[in-house]
Amino acid sequence: MKKVFKSLFLIELLKGMGLTGRYYFRKKFTLYYPEEKTPQSPRFRGLHAQRRYENGEERCIACKLCEAVCPAVAITIESAEREDGSRRTTRYDIDLFKCIYCGFCEEACPVDAIVETRQLEYHFENRGENIMTKEKLLRNGDVYEAEIAADRAQDAAYR
Repeated sequence: MKKVFKSLFLIELLKGMGLTGRYYFRKKFTLYYPEEKTPQSPRFRGLHAQRRYENGEERCIACKLCEAVCPAVAITIESAEREDGSRRTTRYDIDLFKCIYCGFCEEACPVDAIVETRQLEYHFENRGENIMTKEKLLRNGDVYEAEIAADRAQDAAYR
């Protein structure tokens, strides 16, 4: 009898319409994106960058740990030995279409060479721009070094 009453008078439909009505008249919360930004988590991972030492030399020692730990197989590294006996990368590519922005490469790096910046507003207009080469990564590192260093200092304060 109860089931017939509910189906005859459409009780479930009226409950749903009541819920919709309550939210319909509430104040809306909308962000107008380019002008207003959402708060960003301190753990946010965005555009990749490679850092340099203070003397201008790249940090990457071509240990290939980031390549090994990448679950998406998005990183390709080739290395060569220099005249002084140290090993450096000749090729360091990250395919951003494959990358899942997990941060494993950043965690695996023993010299803090590869980092993910807080930049989320970037795009590609032409085919092939999704491959971040060593030169692009170093340029990103130079541009965002102040922000990266501030984030590292803040992380150290949390520990």
